[in-house]
Amino acid sequence: MTGATTDERRTTAPGRSAPTAGRHLPTAGEHTPTTAGRRTTTAGRLRALGYAELVLLARNRTAVFVALLVPLAMVLAMKTTLGRIDLGGTGLTVTGMALTGGIGMVLMQVVYMNLVSAYVARREDLVLKRLRTGEVADWEILTGTALPSVALALAQTVLVVLAGAAAFDVGAPERPDLFLAGLLSGSVLLAALAAVTSVATRTVQTSQITTLPLFLVSMIGSGLFVPLEVLPDRVASVCELLPMTGVMTLVRAGWLGGSDGSDLLTAGLVALAWTVFAVFAVQRWFRWEPRR
Repeated sequence: MTGATTDERRTTAPGRSAPTAGRHLPTAGEHTPTTAGRRTTTAGRLRALGYAELVLLARNRTAVFVALLVPLAMVLAMKTTLGRIDLGGTGLTVTGMALTGGIGMVLMQVVYMNLVSAYVARREDLVLKRLRTGEVADWEILTGTALPSVALALAQTVLVVLAGAAAFDVGAPERPDLFLAGLLSGSVLLAALAAVTSVATRTVQTSQITTLPLFLVSMIGSGLFVPLEVLPDRVASVCELLPMTGVMTLVRAGWLGGSDGSDLLTAGLVALAWTVFAVFAVQRWFRWEPRR
């Protein structure tokens, strides 16, 4: 018997053919012969990435606690704070401001702050680097990671609206189109800003520090805690250019009404401009590997 190796002369079980020379036997984690060469779709890849990220999010009890309970607690805190502010002449109510501000808090904490930690954790664990070796596009990796957080924020927003209608007699959104536009634009904007913030965040622990500037500026200057209508005109004009101000204007106008066409156009343009800038920054500076 010439040219035969020990592996080729290995005895096989009845009914099975012996392995041929040069055949690569798949190992765990590799494609099997039934799926080898089969290309997946964008929707399938996003669904798989989103599901994997959802499993990781569910295992992180701290993240789940912050995402589910803290925004709702902030609604009560905002209602107490707004009760000390004179809203006379603004056409706003304490309950309406607290509920719309609560939606802003949901977007900030569930989408922005949670995603910064997620992007940093996946980068430091080399998950992002390994994903880029496959057929998944860069934008699919970032979008798939963000999907569970965005879905959770939208679900909580529905609960806030239902609570407002049932317990506070606020009513359903007057302009659902504007309301939905504000939610979607805010989700996209904050997901992109989370990816940008992760560039300056070395560890998951330091994400609590690097996310504070945008969080505090948005609370004070974008109408989450303090309505822009009670601020001096010059200060309010500057605050209108902040990232979350346009989003909150659309959300508030969509739920409570009261904004004219020029205000809505300005809000939409500001939100769009910040989104374009954030997406450009992600494409230019996002880090896929740990900084050594």
